Amino acid sequence: MLHSLLTWLKSLYDIPGFGVFQYISFRAVLAAIFSLTISLILGKHIIGYLRKKLIGESIRDSGPESHKKKAGTPTMGGVIIISAIVLPTLFWANLNNIYVVLLLFATVWMGLIGFLDDYIKVFKKNKKGLKGRFKIFGQVALGLVVGITLVSHPQNKERTPRLATDMSIRANEYLSQMGFAYGDRLLRVDHEKISRRLTKSEAKDQQPFHTYTVERYNHRFESYQREKILISETDRSKVFKELFGLPSQEHVTRTNLPFFKYFEFNYASLVFWSDQPFWADVIYVLVVIFIITAVSNGVNITDGLDGLAAGTSSIVAISFGLFAYLSGNIIFADYLKIAYIPLCSELIIFAAALIGACVGFLWYNAHPAQVFMGDTGSLALGGALGVMALMVKKELLLPLICGIFFVESLSVIIQVSYFKYTKRKYGEGRRIFKMSPLHHHFELSGWHESKIVTRFWIITILLEIVAFSTLKLR
Repeated sequence: MLHSLLTWLKSLYDIPGFGVFQYISFRAVLAAIFSLTISLILGKHIIGYLRKKLIGESIRDSGPESHKKKAGTPTMGGVIIISAIVLPTLFWANLNNIYVVLLLFATVWMGLIGFLDDYIKVFKKNKKGLKGRFKIFGQVALGLVVGITLVSHPQNKERTPRLATDMSIRANEYLSQMGFAYGDRLLRVDHEKISRRLTKSEAKDQQPFHTYTVERYNHRFESYQREKILISETDRSKVFKELFGLPSQEHVTRTNLPFFKYFEFNYASLVFWSDQPFWADVIYVLVVIFIITAVSNGVNITDGLDGLAAGTSSIVAISFGLFAYLSGNIIFADYLKIAYIPLCSELIIFAAALIGACVGFLWYNAHPAQVFMGDTGSLALGGALGVMALMVKKELLLPLICGIFFVESLSVIIQVSYFKYTKRKYGEGRRIFKMSPLHHHFELSGWHESKIVTRFWIITILLEIVAFSTLKLR
């Protein structure tokens, strides 16, 4: 809101200094400062209110004995995190960006589901909280909304033309494979001279060209030479759309594949029974549902020690913010051979707000915790991180980027599956871990809570470094 207001005032009165608000980096810094301030100031008052109303955590009987002393610690602290994310994003992000709107919706929606779960635990004195099927329903509903929006919204199909207004070509890996080179200057199409780039409305009514004549600098002879590029019938439409930036449904269902420079994975390739684009969209929506459900549950499971979920989430958010910056910048995207996603740049604002909110919350959540985020915070964070992964097209890197969440979830699946298997086979259930999730296993092994949290943070940082190394190790 403030971003739109200040931009309007700048255009109307040309106020000196207001131009700085157009820069995403500056607005990201403001979002981080605002979210940190909100979580610190608001946190103190919310904790006081929760204590006054006796809104305390109920410790499950099957948990570690050392956690019994935490009973009564104020919970539902996720309200602090959600407020510190939503308000700065509303202030400083471009609300016309569908990615920003979806992230805000995902955060609030999952926060409401978590709030309902915490409410049942605290006020209804039911330690199990909201029934699992209702949580899954909420996660699937969010996945449907996000998935359908991503495959149908015009903004998500829009692309920046690879042909600049000066007729120079910013060739990506696909155009390079077709014979174009970065810096080529387009002279002719189908033997006709072209002096300006077609507008998108003009390009929609134009049949794809089959011949492109470009001017290319030859470094060997230190001179410009003309090159004629012939495009096959099967590639004409795609080359035309790349050059003139026409919307493409294929752009939606494609994602970056780790360790491969010139290859993107298209979810449409999973559709072996039909050539209809509809089924590719269906597959993509199902993937969106799975990712959001998996990540939100992963963060929820990880939230078992003071500061663990908040600290890990902030580190993961830094990674997604950097990936959004790289994918939203055409120069970096071309250099790193990753998908250029114009909408991604505004995600940096949201990521900065999330980081500031988590760091501010850690002020009160660090051991010994004065407040717990509860499912209100963990589900909201998980939903937001899952949606961000899809938007920056890094969902295939989630086992690395969200490695701690992944391993924590896996430890529960392994423990439960093995227990049920051995109970059927031997008549009594056996366990692989002393207790699941994994952080409780280390806790029962004698590790101090603070040491577990710190080491998990360190592991997360190392995993983020490995994830970023995949940009060059290809």
